[in-house]
Amino acid sequence: MPLEIVGAGLGRTGTHSLKLGLEQLLGAPCYHMIEVFGRPDDVQVWQRAIDGELPDWDALFDGYRAAVDWPVAGFWREIASAFPDAPVLLSTRSSAEAWWKSASATIFEAQVRSIDDTSEFGPHLRMIDDMLTKRFTPEWREQAAATRAYEQHNADVRAEIPPDRLVEWSPGDGWEPLCAALGVRVPTEPFPHVNSTEDFRTMAGLDEPS
Repeated sequence: MPLEIVGAGLGRTGTHSLKLGLEQLLGAPCYHMIEVFGRPDDVQVWQRAIDGELPDWDALFDGYRAAVDWPVAGFWREIASAFPDAPVLLSTRSSAEAWWKSASATIFEAQVRSIDDTSEFGPHLRMIDDMLTKRFTPEWREQAAATRAYEQHNADVRAEIPPDRLVEWSPGDGWEPLCAALGVRVPTEPFPHVNSTEDFRTMAGLDEPS
């Protein structure tokens, strides 16, 4: 079954909440970086993609009906092209500065601390480092460069995806934009909001003494 929605929004734009919301709307899994941790063979698929060998997207996303977050967002052009009937979902924060504040305190800090990890997650972390460097900006650790790359990424999506295919969403928007794009009813329950900065830091042990 092909993807029904392709996420182009970068990590820390509410993508974990989107994953849960889309799974509820579509009744099927949504691919997200969390999935890569549970599917270790996918790490090398993405590593090869970063190195220029694109995968069979249908095979990679077999069983999924949506895909959001990194590493998907690093390949939004290719994935959108592979699933031309799927709306493209651009999730954003209120500003580049708000995005940086969240990203730098979570995924970027975790990545900097863990890049030399020799555990079973070492290849995963090296893949993320390569993805950020080659598919986002080599200077992702620096605020000015990262916020410029964030803004350019969003501008590129808006410029290249036709308006009738593009769905823009921010964490406060809830169900309505997603339901309109997918042609489904709006649930009565609140939209899920998970993985705050505090939640991520606790999960990743970033506030524990080093």
